[in-house]
Amino acid sequence: MLIPLRPFELQKLIPSVATSDQFRAALGNPRKILQRIIISSIGGVLTLLISQSQVSSQFYSLWLILGVVFLLYILWGPILEASRRNTKLKAYTFTALFDGEIIDIYTQEKVENSYEQASKIGELELIEKKRTWLTLELGDEDGYLSRVDFPLENKHEFINKGDLVRCLVFSNNRDFSSILNISDVWLPNKKLWVGEYPFLLRPAFEELCYLRLNK
Repeated sequence: MLIPLRPFELQKLIPSVATSDQFRAALGNPRKILQRIIISSIGGVLTLLISQSQVSSQFYSLWLILGVVFLLYILWGPILEASRRNTKLKAYTFTALFDGEIIDIYTQEKVENSYEQASKIGELELIEKKRTWLTLELGDEDGYLSRVDFPLENKHEFINKGDLVRCLVFSNNRDFSSILNISDVWLPNKKLWVGEYPFLLRPAFEELCYLRLNK
């Protein structure tokens, strides 16, 4: 079942500024965090060194500010990325609350990282780091709607086909004939949230479900 939402309801569910959960999700994997640290350190040190050579210049303050901005990149980078993802989801024309169930569930292996290293005989070989992801296909009495993918964790072992699910779906068509995106998913009977990224303010969404589905 799809229940169209009004614009002001959506504003209460997806924040404009990143939450702490969204910040942690936007930080990314250890490799991405390391890249941010390197960019922050190198950029910050270089610009601060340049600023010291420009003490008597009118551009001294500008270089100093740039240095501080680079040093804080490890903080504002994830905030900016999370806010951008939130804004993108809010840009769709129509939003609806979906009340349905899991119609299929399966796992798949995804490559998270790959690199080359020399073998014992001196030949380069590709090393791939894989992780198991869980896929939930969502639907209702009208059939398949969409799917959600996320890294498999121990807490997900109790998820079963037929479990009740609720989430937001997004479309540019009033009749939702084409679903362009979905939010993270709530399984109310399992008291569990799943998804790759925590788009929703979860207490607000749970309250909305209670108000709209218990009339």
